[in-house]
Amino acid sequence: MDLRSIRYEVDDRVATITLNRPERLNAWTGRMHTEYRWAMQEAQDDDSVRVVIVTGAGRGFCAGADAKALEGHAERGGYDPGTPEDLATPGYGVHPGLDGDFTFHLGLRTPVIAAINGPAAGVGLVLACYCDLRFAAAGVKLTTAHGRLNLPAEYGLSWILPRIIGLGRANDLLLTSRVVLAEEAHTMGLVNQVVPAGDVLSAARSHARLMAYDIAPRSLVETKRAIALDLFRDLGASTAEATRLLNEMMGERDFAEGARALVEKRPPRF
Repeated sequence: MDLRSIRYEVDDRVATITLNRPERLNAWTGRMHTEYRWAMQEAQDDDSVRVVIVTGAGRGFCAGADAKALEGHAERGGYDPGTPEDLATPGYGVHPGLDGDFTFHLGLRTPVIAAINGPAAGVGLVLACYCDLRFAAAGVKLTTAHGRLNLPAEYGLSWILPRIIGLGRANDLLLTSRVVLAEEAHTMGLVNQVVPAGDVLSAARSHARLMAYDIAPRSLVETKRAIALDLFRDLGASTAEATRLLNEMMGERDFAEGARALVEKRPPRF
């Protein structure tokens, strides 16, 4: 694909997707959506990729939907996603509830880390929330934004946000669309770590390498999948599946290697 709105790179078992419209603070467009899903599918199809990082070029992570696109929606009197019919479908097929825009992140086989280097508003915050971990630069601004545009909470944000930070705090952010800084977002549990400006991508890469090298590949896949499916199933179903996988995975080479490394007090070689 001819990538114009994003960059896609793979290095050291980690794929990095960079939203690349820095002159617009990486505002989201139909083309960016199309390219982003293509890149995520590439990462899922590449067995060498064990973790994905999403970040933004320049000063922003993603400032939300492009203002010109929003103006076009207003002129047409309705929403036009601006995407082709043959969009890539990474993460689809795990659960029907996850087969959709942005929700597909939960069905991916690889963990996704958001390296929030600048403002994340509207759909930019949605994107960050569907990532598994969030690292933010100090002082970065985050907002749901939809209320100021007479829009509903977008793309299931009213579903995912309470699961990240609890209902009361989610109600605050969803009903007011107020701006919070990274530091407050950290106290809420919305971001996992706040780091100095300029260090957010390196911090995300360090965490990604921890998962890429210290954690067995299948364990990473099955744990991420269990977290997603447990959003829809009860405790009995969850523990039954965990027991099944336990019996199956203990017969694999990586279990033997992990046990041997533990006894020998050395890093495992997965």
